[in-house]
Amino acid sequence: MKTTGIFTDKADIYAKYRPSYPNEYIDYLFSASQLNHERIVADIGSGTGIFSRQLLERGLNVIGVEPNDEMRKMAEQSLKRYSRFRSIKATAEHTTVKGKSVDLVTVAQAFHWFDKKAFKIECQRILKQKAKVALVWNSRDLTNPIIKENAEICQKTCSNFKGFSGGIEETPEVFNRFFKDGKYEFKKYQNDVFFDYEGFVGRNLSASYAPKKNDEEYKRFVFLLSELFEKYSKNGKIVLQNITQSYLGGV
Repeated sequence: MKTTGIFTDKADIYAKYRPSYPNEYIDYLFSASQLNHERIVADIGSGTGIFSRQLLERGLNVIGVEPNDEMRKMAEQSLKRYSRFRSIKATAEHTTVKGKSVDLVTVAQAFHWFDKKAFKIECQRILKQKAKVALVWNSRDLTNPIIKENAEICQKTCSNFKGFSGGIEETPEVFNRFFKDGKYEFKKYQNDVFFDYEGFVGRNLSASYAPKKNDEEYKRFVFLLSELFEKYSKNGKIVLQNITQSYLGGV
């Protein structure tokens, strides 16, 4: 994974303002993957531990695999009260997790950064027989006018902006190649996010492409976001239409 450093200096804001995943989705994972408190989940590209926490809250054993030091240490600090959490500094392609030891691999908001072929081989190595991989994203609804205008602001002020979620829209061909025999189960959930002004700006600043405080475009970026918030907010809140999309299958 060549993008290890893209979120450096953003761990705090990432942990604070990134949305979690619907409880309905966690319920589905338990059912579809036959999970219980004895099961071990490897959360790959676990970042600051947003998704790992939701799995731990359900009593699972979770191995968080994260190469970025800043984000991994934040997860270790925030999840230290969970005795079932283990943190590993490693990449998606070389997790160092014991072979045939994992009941489910999860990837939340990170698969688009991985070397897909190498990651598939690694999943095959660490998963128990017939165990599955769950890929999940929180994605903005691009038909929503707020999100369209938000994207326009990013295009004007963020030199690395290629679109939301890294600008990488995974195609059916990608999933067909990744999952065994091209077979996977797709699920979609509405997961709208409500932000106050601080949260709205913070969510934007947590993106990999967003300018940092000492960058030339930082002030302009925040100013334009402030205008957007003022335009669409009601009673100090703005709603971002968000969709959780999941792909689950064997590899």
